[in-house]
Amino acid sequence: MLNLGAVEQSLKKWGDSAKGFDWHSLKKIADPKAADDLNAFLEKLPQNAGQTMLIIAGAVWAFAGATGLYSTVQLQKLTAMKAELQAAEALQPIVPEVRDVAVSADDVSAFIERTKGIYGGLTMKAQGSSIVITSPSLAGFGQFREAIAHVQNGGDGWRVSIEKLCVGRECEREPLAAILKINKVSVQTPG
Repeated sequence: MLNLGAVEQSLKKWGDSAKGFDWHSLKKIADPKAADDLNAFLEKLPQNAGQTMLIIAGAVWAFAGATGLYSTVQLQKLTAMKAELQAAEALQPIVPEVRDVAVSADDVSAFIERTKGIYGGLTMKAQGSSIVITSPSLAGFGQFREAIAHVQNGGDGWRVSIEKLCVGRECEREPLAAILKINKVSVQTPG
């Protein structure tokens, strides 16, 4: 059983905040007859409040309950969808990224030095990671074609793309001209 006198004395020690509290109201709530009073209040509620107010209150409580139930169901669905999404992301393979990386100008210059004497009627120059092949006449077409093939097979892992190829009358300066861009394939895993 609760000793209210002892509680009141300890609160008085703490300061003036307990002086304003009505301890007799606490005794009324702790009284065993309080449950009977609540029961009597609920029995007289339809007479005091009216049936309309009770119907409105019931409807509000029913709406609140339905909203809570709906929210709970939707939250469960959302949780299940999130779990499925995480499972799908976990199964997604890591796809490596393939890029073209320009070959260094030194490698291109070294290739030009090695092949200078092979194709006597052609002019071969290095421009960064590109090779420019030109010929002053159409008579060097056979060498021109072979030089392009040699460049395509020229280095380890080279990937050659033709930026410009000009043969014949449409050429501006020389009747045979080609610019070949040289790259290497780089495979990187995404990080």
